[in-house]
Amino acid sequence: MPMVKMVDDASASPAAKEVFDDIRQSRNTDYVNNIWRTLAVHPPMLKRFWNYMKEVMLKESRLDALTKEYIYLAVSMTNNCEYCIHSHIAAARKKGMDDEMLAELVEIVALANAGNRLTQGLQVEVDERFKPKFD
Repeated sequence: MPMVKMVDDASASPAAKEVFDDIRQSRNTDYVNNIWRTLAVHPPMLKRFWNYMKEVMLKESRLDALTKEYIYLAVSMTNNCEYCIHSHIAAARKKGMDDEMLAELVEIVALANAGNRLTQGLQVEVDERFKPKFD
């Protein structure tokens, strides 16, 4: 159940409208996702998070767009964020992910979580060869 009312275009503040327009333009779409409409209840937060998202997810970098979606999706699965899981599966599918790739990703996330919990529970000491060495 939502904790705040989403902001529609008609009731959006000028600051929120500016971000909504940037979302549409940057993503080449007429759709503004629910996350942005919800964050718009506090336009400074909306603007900060959108700018952060653009900088990390939309800007060209050494990681390709699908890899970024996989990482975001893996973290969302681990944090059990239903909204983020759905939205980033949709984004990853647009970038080429199919059902088999999703299943493999889920298996890797499950393996990593299991390994992390075993390692944390047993307080396994980090191997010296894995520690960074700086000259």
